[in-house]
Amino acid sequence: MTQTADTPTHDTLLIIDFGSQVTQLIARRVRETGVYCEIHPFQNANEAFERLKPKGVIFSGGPDSVIREGSPRAPQAVFDSGVPILGICYGQQTLATQLGGVVEGGHAAEFGRADVEIKAASPLFDGIWEVGKRYPVWMSHGDRVTQLPEGFSVIARTETVPIVGMADESRRWYGVQFHPEVTHTKSGTDILRRFAVDICGCRTLWTAANI
Repeated sequence: MTQTADTPTHDTLLIIDFGSQVTQLIARRVRETGVYCEIHPFQNANEAFERLKPKGVIFSGGPDSVIREGSPRAPQAVFDSGVPILGICYGQQTLATQLGGVVEGGHAAEFGRADVEIKAASPLFDGIWEVGKRYPVWMSHGDRVTQLPEGFSVIARTETVPIVGMADESRRWYGVQFHPEVTHTKSGTDILRRFAVDICGCRTLWTAANI
């Protein structure tokens, strides 16, 4: 469902919906931090991006496979603009694919709880997760990123998936294979807040009373 802001004075995040059943949860978590966001399906994301001029963009998960010819993609305008990006699950995979990385199928799928190990410091996890420690997350994927795009480094992994978190810190582009929006992921809302407020620079001015 397309959602429309009531006023242009808010700092806004755009959530591009690739069909995940929990996309609405991403919006809920972001709004709980006091940041306004809108959800738009990938089919009209280019128009929404041009109209909203968001301070950052989140790519949601989705049921498709980026390996399939004709599978959904994010608008090139998002990359050209240089705004911060956070790709979640399918969103991470299309982020990697569109930037020249490699996504493969045929590996063991993961559906459910996993323990993620933090491999490198990143503003996305700063003050939330410590390097070298493990934290419970919720995974739901078949494909996985196997080769990073140029400029990216690994910031998190599991025992079976080498690239669970990736970051290009210079461009403020991030991808995570797990779902931070669900309650099964420890401190997931804090990670979304870190992206929205500290990385994108959104002001926390929005409340339900603004509707």
